[in-house]
Amino acid sequence: MADNNPFPGENNTGHIWDDNLRELSNPPPRWWMIAFWASIIWFFGYGVLYPMYPIGNESTKGVMGWTQIGEYNEGVDEVEAVRAEFESQLKGMSAKDVLADPGLSEYTVAAAKVLFGDNCAACHGGGGQGGPNFPVLADDDWLYGGAIETIEQTISMGRKGIMTAHGKIISDDELGKLVTAIEAGNPAGEPLFMQKGCIACHGMDGKGMQVLGSANLTDGIYRFTPEEGQSRSESIAYTIKHGVNDATDPASRVAEMPSFGDRLSKDDIKKLAVYVYKFGGGQ
Repeated sequence: MADNNPFPGENNTGHIWDDNLRELSNPPPRWWMIAFWASIIWFFGYGVLYPMYPIGNESTKGVMGWTQIGEYNEGVDEVEAVRAEFESQLKGMSAKDVLADPGLSEYTVAAAKVLFGDNCAACHGGGGQGGPNFPVLADDDWLYGGAIETIEQTISMGRKGIMTAHGKIISDDELGKLVTAIEAGNPAGEPLFMQKGCIACHGMDGKGMQVLGSANLTDGIYRFTPEEGQSRSESIAYTIKHGVNDATDPASRVAEMPSFGDRLSKDDIKKLAVYVYKFGGGQ
């Protein structure tokens, strides 16, 4: 810092570094001062109009009486007003009728997106692509059938099919033969398929029975995916050996679709049925 100011008349503070780096004392530009005072006026004006100043555990209310929850409720009311026309139509229509109405069907799909995300996506994926050991909803392989009425029934009542564990009545050699026949898409071609009673649930041709929710064993589409380090044939063998939802076998696979009839309204279930059907796999 210089003891003698080498820049007389410059209106600097006298603080000088490195011979010419100095601190000036010029006033701020007029536009800046106008903006500065305007911001102060705006600050106090805002505090008068809106909730702002803390008083104890609350704040001042503001002369306009505005609140975030109030604005939110107004927005909800606006949305509900738009939806009211469509919602009133939905109440008197079946899911099948909704599908036949393009405009109402489009609205239903949009309205059900959040419902699906909240209640179904955790297991079936955001786009119906399925998760590990959870069914794909976007294909045309349906254990119980893909009719819109069936989908609605499934959502409402849930599903819990049972496959008997065959581990006690089948040898390893027999198990291997059945697995080979199933992987080849021709389970009925293996005599054991009939001898072990598989036809009772999966039908004479092995294509399954929708009334029972039994799997089609000829299409190569399997309900359960192999575990890490497990081959597809080993996964099939495990299912045959331990069954599905068989209470007599602690190692049985678990597969249950919960009922949503007690937690969603009939209209919401109807919307979800249309939404799932619209994935492209409905039939």
